[in-house]
Amino acid sequence: MMLPSSAEVVVVGGGAVGVSTAFHLAEAGVDVLLLERGELGSGSTSKAAGGVRAQFSDPVNVELGLRSLRAFEDFARRPGGEIDLKQQGYLFLLSDPADVAAFEDGVALQNSLGVPSRMLSVEQARELSPLVSPDGLLAAAYSPTDGHCTPEGVVQGYAGAAREHGAVLRRGVEVTGIETSGGGISAVLTDAGPVRTSTVVCAAGAWSARIGEFAGVELPVRPLRRQVLVTEPMPDLPPRLPFTIDFATSFYFHEEGPGLLVGMSDPEEEFGFRLHTDDRWLDRLGEVVTRRAPRIAEAGVAHGWAGLYEVTPDHNALVGHVGGFYYATGFSGHGFLQSPAIGEVVRDLVLGREPAIDVSGLDVGRFDGAEIRPEHNCV
Repeated sequence: MMLPSSAEVVVVGGGAVGVSTAFHLAEAGVDVLLLERGELGSGSTSKAAGGVRAQFSDPVNVELGLRSLRAFEDFARRPGGEIDLKQQGYLFLLSDPADVAAFEDGVALQNSLGVPSRMLSVEQARELSPLVSPDGLLAAAYSPTDGHCTPEGVVQGYAGAAREHGAVLRRGVEVTGIETSGGGISAVLTDAGPVRTSTVVCAAGAWSARIGEFAGVELPVRPLRRQVLVTEPMPDLPPRLPFTIDFATSFYFHEEGPGLLVGMSDPEEEFGFRLHTDDRWLDRLGEVVTRRAPRIAEAGVAHGWAGLYEVTPDHNALVGHVGGFYYATGFSGHGFLQSPAIGEVVRDLVLGREPAIDVSGLDVGRFDGAEIRPEHNCV
């Protein structure tokens, strides 16, 4: 299929952030071309655990999460599509006094911004998530409107609506360069030919650093593999089981069909584009599961996969622009859940409007000697 010879805006990357950006721009009447080297959502989005939440420690992340939650709630109407949203809550289990204090501060912030989160006792947490062992726990944090939905459904919903508004989405096209002229962007170069444009949006996730290099913009984004597995069917799972996270270890689980989706970070994992699965992390995972949720340890493993986090030094996103080169990347595991709001923000930045959420603190320039504020509530 031929590429258009030109476009007002070229979006690079067909994951949740890219298709949301394409939809919001096209809806606003912009001539948009989205380029994805694989299939839509085939990068990190399709490997995501699907969690959606507003329980963050940084005000910008809280606002992006909350605005996105509201968009997910309205998704069937706009842009349209079924995403199997289950707002069964996020439950953070806390075993470190410092984390308890940090989450207490976070809940106060979240409440001030309209998030109905609250601190819970260990007994209250176990009522919500009875698979959990209370040993060593001090408290928990919970918000009932958080939850999870289907990443592929979100991608297809935004992609379909973007096309309806006139956007052109091309799969199997790799960006190989960005041409500049007179200090501005003049074209995007691809393995299917050039496309004239003055505006590029980098939404390439873990692969964003290379796209930035094409435009002469350093994007400090590095890929980090994360693995998840899905258990075999587990009978008698509690109804409305929240997305449960043992914060000290990052072990988490939520329902996935008749079983559970289970994941945990691996502190020995090194940066890189590895996407194969291996068993190295399973011993550590097994130890944590046995201690924190022993019934899950008795379940068999049905299947698993690996995906890539796109990590920045402070675990906060990069959102901003240098001339006609716009970027929305480096979400450090939060890209899918923030994608509705980010699509709106990038649309407004491209159109010269004031976004509903001030993302100026996410500009890449924050790493030039300024004090950075890492996001505490990372999984």
